[in-house]
Amino acid sequence: MSFLILQIYLILSVLFGGLMVAYLKATHKVRMIKLTLAFSGGFLLAIIFQHLLPDLYQHDFENVGLFILLGFLVQLILEYFSGGIEHGHTHTHSGSRIPLTLFVALSIHSVIEGFPLGGAYGGHVSHTGHEHESLFWGIIFHQIPVAIALMTLFLNSSMGMLKSWFFLTLFALTTPIGALLGMQFNPEQFGLNIHVILAVVVGMFLHISTTIIFETSENHRVNLLKLVSILLGGGLAMVLS
Repeated sequence: MSFLILQIYLILSVLFGGLMVAYLKATHKVRMIKLTLAFSGGFLLAIIFQHLLPDLYQHDFENVGLFILLGFLVQLILEYFSGGIEHGHTHTHSGSRIPLTLFVALSIHSVIEGFPLGGAYGGHVSHTGHEHESLFWGIIFHQIPVAIALMTLFLNSSMGMLKSWFFLTLFALTTPIGALLGMQFNPEQFGLNIHVILAVVVGMFLHISTTIIFETSENHRVNLLKLVSILLGGGLAMVLS
């Protein structure tokens, strides 16, 4: 896949999530967020253990565990400001404004996860075909439900439709910007292992996927549709291996 096509897919995944919100009824939006998040959580967790972790450890990366933990903590800090929208929390009431910190934190998350994609095209990260493809689809399937949740917040706030689409489009550019930066940024120039960014992203994905899967539903029970969505996501990740 060419770098340009990759960038287009990343942007379209976010806009697709926005379109789903624009054309779905309010009662269907909540269910769609939950099911797409569950699917992405299962997919992310599967590619972490099937592809990304083995890829990191086979490159004799001595401090890989430290940087995975760092990514886990970075995501924890970002979610303090984003309110957990990465895993479906949309606690903004009608008529209220969207906090700037939420948008900035979510954008930082997206920029970071784009780095390893660009690093592969820039020759800084030596993914195999499977690892790069898995990372790409993991980001795609994660961005769609995040875009659904974000657009839902926009439309439930004081923003109008036009302003909501403007900010969603800005958000759609963040991961491609991260990929562009990843093409230019070589961690080895700073004395770091070339796989350090991927390790951080894996830690972030690990936090997000486990939160999605293990976060309790109504009455602390996981309903059947959510369970099926998780299994479908994990199954698709295995099929793509």
